[in-house]
Amino acid sequence: MTGAATAATVDQGLLDRVRQVLAQQAVDPTPARVAAALGAEGRILGDAAVLRIVETLRRELAGAGPLEALLADPAVTDVLVQGPRQVWVDRGAGLEPTDVAFDDEAAVRRLAQRLAGGAGRRLDDATPFVDARLADGTRFHAVLAPVSTRGTCISLRVPRRRAFAVDELVAEGSVPVEGAQLLGRLVKARLAFLVSGGTGVGKTTLLAALLSLVPASDRLVLVEDSGELAPDHPNVVALEARPANLEGAGEITVRTLVRQALRMRPDRLVVGEVRGAEVVDLLAALNTGHEGGCGTLHANSAAEVPARIEALGVAAGLGRAAVHSQLAAAVDVDVHLVRGRDGRRRVGEICVFERQANGLVAAVSAVRFDADGEVRVGAGLPRLRRLLTRRDVGDRGGAR
Repeated sequence: MTGAATAATVDQGLLDRVRQVLAQQAVDPTPARVAAALGAEGRILGDAAVLRIVETLRRELAGAGPLEALLADPAVTDVLVQGPRQVWVDRGAGLEPTDVAFDDEAAVRRLAQRLAGGAGRRLDDATPFVDARLADGTRFHAVLAPVSTRGTCISLRVPRRRAFAVDELVAEGSVPVEGAQLLGRLVKARLAFLVSGGTGVGKTTLLAALLSLVPASDRLVLVEDSGELAPDHPNVVALEARPANLEGAGEITVRTLVRQALRMRPDRLVVGEVRGAEVVDLLAALNTGHEGGCGTLHANSAAEVPARIEALGVAAGLGRAAVHSQLAAAVDVDVHLVRGRDGRRRVGEICVFERQANGLVAAVSAVRFDADGEVRVGAGLPRLRRLLTRRDVGDRGGAR
């Protein structure tokens, strides 16, 4: 074939052989090297075709390949790959398909393995799934085929480029005006609180915005499984858990870091996501003078939060009664986020925790914010007001 050939005429087998030649030589895919490798295969292509092949190979060797443009979009929070032909993104209004595609299943697998290798993790048939954080802070998860029966799956959670201010979340409709007033007051009052909700509803974004309201003189100590919080605050210490290495050594758990954080004079102890045994140490800390602590928690509704805390605490060896006793004394408020049918993420409810006659703790709604903007006052509002008053924060606006 002569110079009239284009990149489209290069079959996948030939492209794979060029890729193998360059990999064996351990060299970058320059136009001259690609042309030489093609010549060795008896193929001579025009300059434009060679440059397209060079660009294809370079995308595979650097960055996120075909996903790079999606990750560069400032509106994108998640990129999800389901085999070579399905790539989805979330720009804040739910998942939507893209026209990005991979050449084949092998290309998706190569990208997943390269990203895993760059994060120092193993991903192969013996270890067909991985959860890691990339150098730029992106949360990376992958499952290889055939464990993933429809092709290799890649999930990328893009870190926020910056922390949003509460006023910005109000402007975009994520936080109602009345809700912003109450949230600002509970931060000032140093109440202990949780931000709950399902996956991808903006828990970390809201928590970072609220932490930005903390006085500059307060020392924030953040503990996270994967560093995502980036509050706009001048006094932050960030601790990040570490998985075991390829030899199975070197693991540092969130629970270990919570214990270490307590020795670092935190004015506000923050656990980015409470999802394991660390709940025991967090509850203990909030019960022993560490006011204003907070974190996020996965839960389908605010009413389910006590049960989630109970399940985590019992699994960590704490008795059911002890969990509820600790929760009743340690945590004041839950801020629950929802995703509406229109895909918009917003604050749906603010609840207080109250101990019931049976000794168990319930989340009692203080204020509910409907999708149409209506504010509904709940039975927990008097308790919320008492909590704010107890900390010398007057009733200045907000729900009545």
